[in-house]
Amino acid sequence: MTQQKDTERGSASVLEVDADRRNLLKATAAGVTALGFTSMFNVSDAEAQDMSNGAANFYKSDTATLEKVTFKSAYNTNVVANQHVAKTLDRNAKHPAIIVSHPMGAVKEQSANLYAAKMAEQGFVTLAIDLPFWGESDGQPRQAVSPDFYAEAYSAAADYLGTLPFVDRERIGVIGICGSGGFALSAAKIDPRLKAIATVSMYDHGTLYRKGLGGKQTPEQFQAFLAEGAQQRVAEAAGAPVRYTAGAPTELTGNAIGDEFYDFYRTSRGEVTPAYASPKTSSMPTMVTNVKFVNFYPLENLDTVSPRPLLFIAGDQAHSKEFSELAFGKAAEPKELHWVRGAGHVDLYDRVNLIPFDKLKSFFDQHLSA
Repeated sequence: MTQQKDTERGSASVLEVDADRRNLLKATAAGVTALGFTSMFNVSDAEAQDMSNGAANFYKSDTATLEKVTFKSAYNTNVVANQHVAKTLDRNAKHPAIIVSHPMGAVKEQSANLYAAKMAEQGFVTLAIDLPFWGESDGQPRQAVSPDFYAEAYSAAADYLGTLPFVDRERIGVIGICGSGGFALSAAKIDPRLKAIATVSMYDHGTLYRKGLGGKQTPEQFQAFLAEGAQQRVAEAAGAPVRYTAGAPTELTGNAIGDEFYDFYRTSRGEVTPAYASPKTSSMPTMVTNVKFVNFYPLENLDTVSPRPLLFIAGDQAHSKEFSELAFGKAAEPKELHWVRGAGHVDLYDRVNLIPFDKLKSFFDQHLSA
């Protein structure tokens, strides 16, 4: 039965959160001007744990273990993941598992790890994966867009989970965050081993690049987008350096959506700058591959996923909520659209007092039961 639900949040607390966030962004802008990025974000782990309103991107569980694992895709490339298992899990029994995938342009240490750790504490074996071309997973050039390779990563993760003696290969679910929501749906359409799929703050990058947010992109803007990508191909073929695009802005601009992403990717709240990611281009795909999204249609034939269940979670204040609504409309039963009151798009990356972990648990408990 179709359901649409709200997560109740008091209006006063929401207003306080918004004020805190605005103050944080203002302080960050002043700090960047005075100190520059390097010194501005040289903060301790303790400070990074909770910048405002329950942000805990770098959460580390006391009751679940984390182990880095690597497995092969069907294209013989390596996919790297962080495997989370509750310390008390009975490894002589078989348990349900969940594949968790990061926002588009992120890495497994951004948002996916948090979700994986929290769900492992609930008894699920979880994998926070790096999508191909991102993080520690294989793929050249780095930060390339390839929806087909992204979808393959979920099937490769299911392959790997099926080899673990304590995982029931018939009970594998998926949580896809932001752009990975669309990639997870794309994978589910062709891999029936993915038994239950939840998306959080979902983005359909195909619709985004073809039509723009709210369908406001003009035909002229669309053609300019394609032309810019083609012109960059010509430049790089002649020896020009790789150019990056989209992703999180590197400075505050006053644009509400851009500043929301800045608040996560460019501050100690969520910034990750390991050896495999440049702090100046992290979260940004290459320009010449970014146009591949135009041929990405994750919501077409979405009804074929049925009778496997779909859960769409989004903040009712999210600029991206149209994509969850669109997907919900195209999906067949069983399906559910769950609104989180007072939450924006990026809020559901890491704000643990807004993320409905109880809803995710009940969804997977129901649909991944033995």
